Amino acid sequence: MPTYVLGTDTVDTSAALCDYLDDRLDPEDTVHAVNSLWGGSRTDAETARDGEDAINVVQSRLGARATVETHQFVRGNDPDEDLLAHAEAVDADELVVGVRKRNPTGKVVFGSTTQSVLLASSRPVAVVPLDSAD
Repeated sequence: MPTYVLGTDTVDTSAALCDYLDDRLDPEDTVHAVNSLWGGSRTDAETARDGEDAINVVQSRLGARATVETHQFVRGNDPDEDLLAHAEAVDADELVVGVRKRNPTGKVVFGSTTQSVLLASSRPVAVVPLDSAD
């Protein structure tokens, strides 16, 4: 009965992560869908709504097949910090994150949550390819 932590910020990301888990889930598994926001002036209502929609997709797609918990964190942390902390708190067996192909400048300027999770996690991380967004 594995525990998965999914990091998502859009409905498209959630759909791809659900596709990855679709054939892997058993009824006794637990999935934690996590959306992380800065809050305050750095987060507007639309971004918060997008995050809610993203985690709700996971509930809709996987809720009949496994236990799904949704979490929207608004703590001022970087998303990788929230994902790693939550994975630790629930003793996750695997983190599942998406990655978009970007040009090298985009990686330097914007960083990569996926890269940070991969470098800092002591747990297995599944990286799901997403559509490109430069």
